[in-house]
Amino acid sequence: MVETQAQADDRIIRETGTDARIALLIRPLLDTMGYRLVRVRLSGQNGLTLQIMAERLDGTMTVQDCEEVSKAVSPLLDVEDVIDKAYHLEVSSPGIDRPLVRKSDFAQWIGHLIKLETSMPVAERKRFRGRIAETSDEVVVIERDVASYGDEPIVRVPFDAISDARLILTDELVRDALRKDKKARQEQKKRRGEDPDGEDDTQTED
Repeated sequence: MVETQAQADDRIIRETGTDARIALLIRPLLDTMGYRLVRVRLSGQNGLTLQIMAERLDGTMTVQDCEEVSKAVSPLLDVEDVIDKAYHLEVSSPGIDRPLVRKSDFAQWIGHLIKLETSMPVAERKRFRGRIAETSDEVVVIERDVASYGDEPIVRVPFDAISDARLILTDELVRDALRKDKKARQEQKKRRGEDPDGEDDTQTED
């Protein structure tokens, strides 16, 4: 059963230790609710905090969605007793400068700046910063925004070597993220039979 669940997880960056056990426990529940898991992180912040980062399949995540996930996950965690100490549960959206954990995340944000770390040296380095130029099934191509002397301006990083990656907050990213969010919310309204051009609480910049 554990093997089947793990195989169904399409994230290329996953948790270890207790975080992994929690992710394995809650991910099937999130799937049935129409959400996908982004990241689980247990930290010593505010005593002990369990952060669950999730989103809907269209990339949106409202405050109400966070509350819904929290109410569903909390009793499951209590029953399974994975964490043997008192902790604070925090459910959140990935945010604009989000972690990139799936191959599709990299493809969706082509052209934007990212920070990336690898578990093994790639082109004699383990840390990279640059724009996503393109992706394939095996690699992401990064155009370095500031290349050190002797570094190739373009590097191909295998997905299976990536240990951490996230978007870098820029004005361009904020504008693009807001546009994508507005479009996703309009699509939601269409599916519900509502007027997609009606009032929307999401504002975009020109």
